[in-house]
Parts: sequence; structure tokens; C-alpha cells
Amino acid sequence: MSHSIYFNLLIHSDKFSVYRAVSEPEHLANWWPLKCTGIPKEGEKYNFNFTDDYDWYAEVKSVKHGEHIHYKMTKSDADWDPTTFGFDLEEKDNGIYLQFFHKDWVESNTNFKHSSFCWAMLLKGLKDYLEKGIIVPFKDRE
Repeated sequence: MSHSIYFNLLIHSDKFSVYRAVSEPEHLANWWPLKCTGIPKEGEKYNFNFTDDYDWYAEVKSVKHGEHIHYKMTKSDADWDPTTFGFDLEEKDNGIYLQFFHKDWVESNTNFKHSSFCWAMLLKGLKDYLEKGIIVPFKDRE
């Protein structure tokens, strides 16, 4: 049995701004990792660098410009390596409905629970980044 994290939130922004924020390295680094490289194209590699000890990699498993991007972890830690996470975007009258998932966790252990909490905090940071232009300094992100 695998475990999954799901969050849905409404972001008062346009679809392409939200898509860029979850797919383009220069925007990802404004709300999630310290540094990031990658190209939003299926099969491409992303580097999510948090520290020298947390220098992680993923591959783009599925992408449709302006609609979704899904990443499969390829080099991280034992808990994250089997996982896939992604962002699906749906246009609504008052913004973009972002559906986030992080699935295929082998155990519902401390790392899973901590990651779930962190994703909630980070997605709030993504919302504030897009709606208010707020960039939380990396050292202050959960």
C-alpha cells in the first residue's frame, strides 16, 4: 500500500503565471528550493537544490503547457525516491484551481508526515508569491 499527499487551492492569478511558477526554475526558486535547473519538457531532468546535502533530481514524467506538470523523483532520499509529485491547473471564474499531489510514498512515516506539513506551508508560499508578489527567503521556508 502506498501513501499520498493531496492539496487543492484556488490561486487568484492567471493560468500561465501559475504554470510558470510550478515549472520554470527561476520561479520555483522563489517559493521552494534554494536553486533549481530544468526545462519543462517530458523526459527532461530537474535539479532541486536545497543544500549540499539535499541536492535532489527529478524527471518530468508528464507536461502540458499551461495545464499540468508531473515530476518523478530520481535522486533524493529513500523516502522520496519512489515518489511522483505534480500540479494540475484548472481555470475557474475567480482564478486557477491548483490540484497538487505527491504520491507513491512507501511508508506513512515521520518523513511523509513532515513532507505533508511542508507542502502545505510551501503551497501557501506559492499562493502568496503569485497573488501578492511575496518571496519568503529560503532560510524561512519550511
